[in-house]
Amino acid sequence: DDEEDYMSDLFIKQDVRPGLPMVRRVKEAIQKEEKQKEANERNRQKSIKEEEKERRDLVLKSALGNENKGFALLQKMGYKSGQALGKSGEGIVEPIPLNIKTGLSGLGHEELKKRKAEEKLENYRQKLHMKKQANEQAADQFRVRFKTKQEERKMEGDLRKSQRACQQLDMQKDIDVPKETWFWIEPEVEDKKDEEDKQDECTSSDLSVSEKLHILTAYLREEHFYCIWCGTTYEDSEDLSSNCPGDSAADHD
Repeated sequence: DDEEDYMSDLFIKQDVRPGLPMVRRVKEAIQKEEKQKEANERNRQKSIKEEEKERRDLVLKSALGNENKGFALLQKMGYKSGQALGKSGEGIVEPIPLNIKTGLSGLGHEELKKRKAEEKLENYRQKLHMKKQANEQAADQFRVRFKTKQEERKMEGDLRKSQRACQQLDMQKDIDVPKETWFWIEPEVEDKKDEEDKQDECTSSDLSVSEKLHILTAYLREEHFYCIWCGTTYEDSEDLSSNCPGDSAADHD
């Protein structure tokens, strides 16, 4: 071979920047590998399933010819290619598609899986519905408890108001001892009570706040002609019945 002329135009025009020759060699290696893969794919022997699939697809894509006995019989009865089946042409045009079963599961397995999935979805929906109902029920119970608590607090306030009014009106009539121990607001004392006070306390504790309020307001109306909700002392029972809306907070609302 002749020695290479380093002063020739061919040598001078070569790209000798650092790193570029390596990139060119890598690119050539990748292209060579891809060509080798393509050659291997062409030379690879296809499996039986692949060959069957190719033959089946080829047959399904090709239209039936006159050599097919069934198609020949249809043509003798007046059928033309592309025409719908049936005497009046109300039947199908395209053949019924062929569904190839490739799995190992038995017949009806897909329907069973679908039914189980639907049952699972329905159970999930029922759980969500039950959870929603439980949350709504808990919210309703909370609202009822909150409303009941508010009503109890209001009745307790009305009872204390009635006790103060009863004590003041009784003392104005020189009544030193209340008709019932709980008619007046009990003073806060640390001395021990005698047995009689304990018995009275036990008796009064048997009554609810609403019962105490009803009894005490009735006493104030009968004894002093006083209505705690009106905040007025009337002249007599006739004046009370004429001008007072009623004997309960609901009547004054």
